This record gives sequence, C-alpha cells and structure tokens, in this order.
Amino acid sequence: MSYEVLHFINGEEVPSSGSARQEIFNPATGDVLGSLHLGSQDELEKAVAAAKTAAKGWSELSLAKRTAVLFRFRELLVKHTGELAELVVSEHGKVLSDARGEIARGQEIVEYACGITNLVSGRFTPQAATGIDAYSVREPLGVVAGITPFNFPVMIQLWMAPLAIAAGNAFILKPSERDPSAANFMAKLWKEAGLPDGVFNVLHGGKETVDGLLTHPDVDGISFVGSTPIARYVHETGTKYGKRVQALGGAKNHALIMPDADMDVVAEHLNAAAFGAAGQRCMAISVAVAVGEAAEKTIEKVTALARNIKVSNGMDKDADMGPLITPQSCERVQRIITEAEKAGATVVIDGRNLVVPGHEKGNFVGPTILDNVSPEMSAYGEEIFGPVLVVIRVDTLQEGIDLINSNPFGNGTCIFTSSGAAARTFSRKIKVGMVGVNVPLPVPLANHSFGGWNDSLFGEHHIYGEDGLRFYTRGKAITQRWPEPKQASGANFNFESRN
Repeated sequence: MSYEVLHFINGEEVPSSGSARQEIFNPATGDVLGSLHLGSQDELEKAVAAAKTAAKGWSELSLAKRTAVLFRFRELLVKHTGELAELVVSEHGKVLSDARGEIARGQEIVEYACGITNLVSGRFTPQAATGIDAYSVREPLGVVAGITPFNFPVMIQLWMAPLAIAAGNAFILKPSERDPSAANFMAKLWKEAGLPDGVFNVLHGGKETVDGLLTHPDVDGISFVGSTPIARYVHETGTKYGKRVQALGGAKNHALIMPDADMDVVAEHLNAAAFGAAGQRCMAISVAVAVGEAAEKTIEKVTALARNIKVSNGMDKDADMGPLITPQSCERVQRIITEAEKAGATVVIDGRNLVVPGHEKGNFVGPTILDNVSPEMSAYGEEIFGPVLVVIRVDTLQEGIDLINSNPFGNGTCIFTSSGAAARTFSRKIKVGMVGVNVPLPVPLANHSFGGWNDSLFGEHHIYGEDGLRFYTRGKAITQRWPEPKQASGANFNFESRN
C-alpha cells in the first residue's frame, strides 16, 4: 500500500504547499513504497518560525520537566523498537538485527541526555574578590538544525536531537530523502512523550532546503553528517552566515593486522566490519593493512567466512547483509571494483552482478575482497560505501602507520595484535580521531564524543557526549556583588582590586 510522507511542523504533519514530490523505494525489491513531499520556502519559514517560538518557552522550562520528557521518550523508543526497525528495513534495506542495533545505539545518547541536570551544571567561585562572587553557566543556542544521511535514519538523528532538546533548544531535522519515514515516526514519539509543539520539527527536501537552513537568520546552529564534499560546503556556508557548525564527513577506515594477531578473531571482526550494513557505514572497515605474513592468513580466513554471508532482503530472519540504497550506488561500487581489477588488483571474491532470487530488481552487490591494492587505485582513494574490503600489504608496523596517516580521511582505525607495545605505538602515532585496539568499530560510548580528524570533520566540535553539549550551548560568565548600602562605594577607572 502506497503512502505519503509529509513534513512535521509545530506538532502536526503538514503537506508541501508546492507540488514537488519524490518516490520512496524498497531497495531490496525496487518497488515504490510511497512519495515524499519536498519542502518549499513556505515550509522552511513555517518550521523555523515554529521552532523559534517554541525555543523561548522550552528553554525557560525547568530541567526537571525537560528531563521527564526525555525519560518518557526513551520508554516510547524502547516500546516501539520493533515497529521502527521494520520501517527502517523497508526503506533502507539493512537487516532487521542491524536496524534494531542502530536504535539501541541511539538510545544510549537519549539516556545520556537524561542526565542533563548534571551535564549543564555551572561553576561557582565564592569570594573571587572581597564581596564578589563569580559563576559560569551554559545556555541554549536557540534554534538548531540537523541534516542527516540515509545510512542511519534513526541513530544519527539521536546523536543530535536529544542533547539539543535537553539543553533547551528547538530542533529542526532535515533527513535523507531516501528513507524519510523514520523521522516522522520519531517526531510522533517526541509529541507523545509530552514535548511541546515546535520543539522538534521535520522538514523534508533537497539542496534548496539545506541551503535555506544554512542561510536563515533565525537558525543558530547546524549539525551535519554525510560525505566530505557536502560537509565542507555545509561548514563553509553555515559559518559564512554566522552559524555554529559541526560537519562530519566521509571516511576510509583501516584495520592494521599484525602477524601476532589471533586470525580467527580478525576474520570474524573484519567480516562484520566490512560487510555489515552492506558497507554503508562511516565506520566500516574498508581497508585491511596486512603486515608481513599476516596477509595470506588474513585473506584465507576472511574469504572463508565471507563466502558464507547470506545476502537477501533485510526482513529475512537469516539474512546477514541486505541491498545498497539505490541502483546508482550499485553501479558506482561495481565500477570501482572493475577499475581495481583492470589496474592489477586481485579479485578474491567478486560481488558484482549478484542476483537474489525473488528480488531481481533489488540493489544487490555481494561481499567483495580485493587483494594487492595500491594507494593509487580508486578502490583505495575513494570512499566506496559498499561491501568491498581492499587489502594492502606492508612490511612493517611503521609502514602501515605511515600509510594510514597519509590518507586524507581520519575518521576511525584499529589494530589487531597481541603485542601491547605495538598497540601503544599505533595508538600514539596514528593521526585518526577514533582508534580501536582489537576492536574493529571504535564508536565511542555516549559519554565520549564521536568524530574524526582531517577531511572527516569540519568544525571544532565532535558530535554527542561532552562536545555535543558544548556545541548546543554557549557559556556565560557572571560576576556579582551585593554590598550593604553603607558599604557601597563609587566606581573608578582602575581594574577592580582583588584584595
């Protein structure tokens, strides 16, 4: 049954005033699921105006009342996990267990935001000077917007909205046009939890909508997750218009494998990290840097496991991997594999031209392993965002570190080893924002912050955790004196004495 996805503005779903629509597809079948209303300037103005009005009242509400809404939202998220996960699978294609895991990871940020009372506690310095006290507080920005990608339609909005809202801001979400329904689903959960109308809004659209948010004078901050070229554009444009911007870009994540590593552990983790969610993760391991004799063992064991990965509709209970998001994504991934093969790489497993019975129109590419890849190949230089693991062979740990540090991205990396000395050397010398030791996807916990270095991050702040809270608030320092009338003295032209 076909459906329409509308905007969610000021507590209710509203259609676009214009006629622009975009079809929503099931990537596993190619079937049209519904249509998405694309926003015009009219919807943009309504969403920003609603958020600006709502922010005033919401920011004045007590922390206790804000926290109560967050706790209720958390319970509703748990209650509706199954329904929400199926919605994600239908529009994104990832397997059901991965969709549920995405929701669970986002839930961790909600739980962190539930502690907002402690998170925004200021500092107080009594008697900073005679009869003078000083203290500092953090206050909300006002109206903030989140622009999120298709690959985690629930988790990444939860990296942003709970902290922004807990801190007293109003939030406008601009989700991906590929899988937009989860955004409206979440908006309804926020409303059911008791969030006042206008504090959480959903505005659907493309580049014009993004540009509208980046340039609107009443939007104070922008959070973005997506590709590096767009992250750079968002940061440059938003800051040009005086906004605070955090923009997370692309990645090329490496796993360095030492000869002393447990190869069974390596194989299991590399398979999950490279092929989970069909490689459509900004933290996917897409490069295995094999040191010395680790190469042959790594390829042998990873290949054996990869051949048994079941690629199917994400709703199939025994599916390990689903489709890519669009036919264009399939074409791009297959093009990169072909280019690598022509340039001299060895195709150990070939996932091109995969057809899943009963899903002949689905966007499927199977697990692919490319050996003998060189840094000059597009398979190494580009962020593939597909189920492709490339293997680069090096002779030493230092050579591997130098290779990783020379890559323009700096999102995540890891080392597999049984040597504490090697792990310590790697952790200290590597120039990457998130590092794992025998952990393939080093996604930080909620109380830490997520973010890379180099071309993987534009702006000062990482997302969620302490950095996220700092991003959604600004500091204010207050110095006060309450003298008795008889002790009051006149002002002078000198700095205040600290005696």
